[in-house]
Amino acid sequence: MTACIVGWAHTPFGKLSGESVESLIVRVAGEALADAGVPATDVDEIVLGHFNAGFSQQDFTAALVLQASPDLRFKRATRVENACATGSAAVHQGIKAIEARSARIVLAVGVEQMTTTPAPEIGRNLLKASYVREEAEIDGGFAGIFGKIAGLYFQKWGDQSDALAMIAAKNHKNGVGNPYAQMRKDLGYEFCRTESEKNPFVAGPLKRTDCSLVSDGAAAVVLADIDTALKLKKAVAFRAAEHVQDFLPMSKRDILKFEGCAHAWHGALAKAGLKLGDLSFVETHDCFTIAELIEYEAMGLTAEGQGARAVLEGWTQKDGKLPVNPSGGLKAKGHPIGATGVSMHALTAMQLTGTAGDLQVKNARLGGIFNMGGTAVANYVSILERIK
Repeated sequence: MTACIVGWAHTPFGKLSGESVESLIVRVAGEALADAGVPATDVDEIVLGHFNAGFSQQDFTAALVLQASPDLRFKRATRVENACATGSAAVHQGIKAIEARSARIVLAVGVEQMTTTPAPEIGRNLLKASYVREEAEIDGGFAGIFGKIAGLYFQKWGDQSDALAMIAAKNHKNGVGNPYAQMRKDLGYEFCRTESEKNPFVAGPLKRTDCSLVSDGAAAVVLADIDTALKLKKAVAFRAAEHVQDFLPMSKRDILKFEGCAHAWHGALAKAGLKLGDLSFVETHDCFTIAELIEYEAMGLTAEGQGARAVLEGWTQKDGKLPVNPSGGLKAKGHPIGATGVSMHALTAMQLTGTAGDLQVKNARLGGIFNMGGTAVANYVSILERIK
């Protein structure tokens, strides 16, 4: 253990009228420092996760964090990007600064504003995180890409529509208790399972309820070295922080295996000296329900092709043997690209400090996070444990 989360902040996710990238950044940066009890003067480094890719006219956004306090002026500030794993990239970069002893306290912020962009442009912006040479013409944007993955999975392992609907229903039920979630409505299994005017097919076998939402939002965490953290009000330590990158073209990989995800989980659990079953819960990247299903297999919860068992037999329910996405996941919470990974870390820290309210997993002691960019291209796993 080299770093801890000592404070956090989180805006609601959704269509946030009247907000801007700048206002969202400033809000969570100030609130996270206040939550940690850390003055801005003590921050050594700032890392901002912001995908952008055309969503915001303002690029070069790292310095906007300084607007939160004049005492942040002249601090090191860098923007990072790794597609939908941008938020975790910011957190992990902060950990590296602490591990290198070039920083004692790091402020990591994630942000995205997507809803001000017209729908056709949203799809084009997101497709920039695919291998454009081969994949940009797939109908339906990223939904089309994951629809293709779902179709291939169904061909190999059979129709998984029941399991996908149960994943969607589980996450929407969990999201009801999340005050930050974009959609706080228990849709129920039957609605998610049935094609309807309100739940049409979007791409391949994926319906609207199988797809995460277009969102605005921001989250921030304050990171500190162990010695500093133990002097503050609370400390949630990283037992492991693992990042592996896979090939960008889907044509160079078996896209049904999410091998980068598997490697990241294997490495993180080994570094933490844990088994998957030791975890109290997992927040995983359910950009589409088929992604969560395949991630069950990649993390080692089930054998290949048997991911459906985990949800159909109740393992991943909030009261199951390994609750998955007690926050409601991206499916209910929303998915503002640059903020998602930071949000996962903040919500996991809330769970481990017993401050998650209606989301609280009973006796939560160890939390796992998986955040991915693209089709399991950028793969980040964190394992967290409260030490104070």
